[in-house]
Amino acid sequence: MFNFLKDKLKSWIKPKVVVLKPKKEEKKIKEKKPKEKIEHKIRTKKELEEERKISSDLIEDIKKEKGEEIRPIPRPDEIIEQIKQEKEKKETEEKKSFWERIGLSRKYRITEQDFSELFESLENILLENNVALDVVDYLRENLKKELVDKEVKKEEVEEAIKTALKNSLSSLFIQGFNLIEKIKSKEGVFVIVFFGINGSGKTTTIAKLASFLKQNKISSVFAAADTFRAASIEQLVKHGEKLRIKVIKQTYGSDPAAVAYDAIEYAKARKIKVVLVDTAGRMYTNSSLLKEMEKIIRVSKPDLKLFVGEAITGNDATEQAKTFNQAVGIDGIILSKQDVDEKGGTSLSVSYVTGKPILFLGTGQDYKDLEEFNKEEIIKALGLD
Repeated sequence: MFNFLKDKLKSWIKPKVVVLKPKKEEKKIKEKKPKEKIEHKIRTKKELEEERKISSDLIEDIKKEKGEEIRPIPRPDEIIEQIKQEKEKKETEEKKSFWERIGLSRKYRITEQDFSELFESLENILLENNVALDVVDYLRENLKKELVDKEVKKEEVEEAIKTALKNSLSSLFIQGFNLIEKIKSKEGVFVIVFFGINGSGKTTTIAKLASFLKQNKISSVFAAADTFRAASIEQLVKHGEKLRIKVIKQTYGSDPAAVAYDAIEYAKARKIKVVLVDTAGRMYTNSSLLKEMEKIIRVSKPDLKLFVGEAITGNDATEQAKTFNQAVGIDGIILSKQDVDEKGGTSLSVSYVTGKPILFLGTGQDYKDLEEFNKEEIIKALGLD
């Protein structure tokens, strides 16, 4: 899961750092001059003092004439001290790093141009992996705020980008809730209605959730309110037999809202805690079927409305969730077939686009293959932990 996107993200995280090299100075060709023969003359102490006095007088005259401050000729001990200081300065310079010697610090400032070049490659990766355009735009703005003009140590640039990306991805997911605690906190029957298009794995997901509730000592009953699709009732009945859960059903073509009502009354009479209502798979573009769905909600007054979508359908699942949310106001999302979604774009998009939390992920065909959603695990799977 997510291996394809993980590899792509890793290739983006490592930025290309341009190393500035100092320009090579052109070697100045020095003309060799013949050495002049210097004759050394031994001078007496008195002669040296006279020369020094003449030099001082001469300097004073020049100062008055030019109005400039001229340093006197240094004494031998001053020359020795100057040489010593120059040597120490040179040794200090040699100890400095390359970046310091050319006048740059070891810190690196990420400019807007740097960010634009980096994000261009990330944008292509995200779009290739079925991440919604709204999410790409959000990540661009969020990462820009986190990275542009940020000053980091040169060796920490990669980690800074990685951390910013992790934080931005984490903020995509809406904070969820604990379903078991929510159910137990309500007195009486808790009603959950499921929506999604044909083939999304909705009926199987309902059975998985019933098994999950059973493990947590919570009783449930199925409402076969999908009276539209052929064999849908039989499919739910088989799940009921395997899990030993009662299925409330009517004939095909009957009113789905009436089936949901009967299931709720059955649960009240027998102290069953949860009613799981299976509805017909509706194309989110079919307005007449969406109106029928609104009637089910009006009659059953559900505590939760959950959308079930296939993770592998990418942007299509995101658009489905968005439309169902606009039509009936969903409360949460379950993504089926997450185990075969190599690209991983759906889980990164659907929660942000709808503003609703992902509650569970379907990760296989068995009843136990329903995992509570954990955004940290998703980020870890992308190699950003």
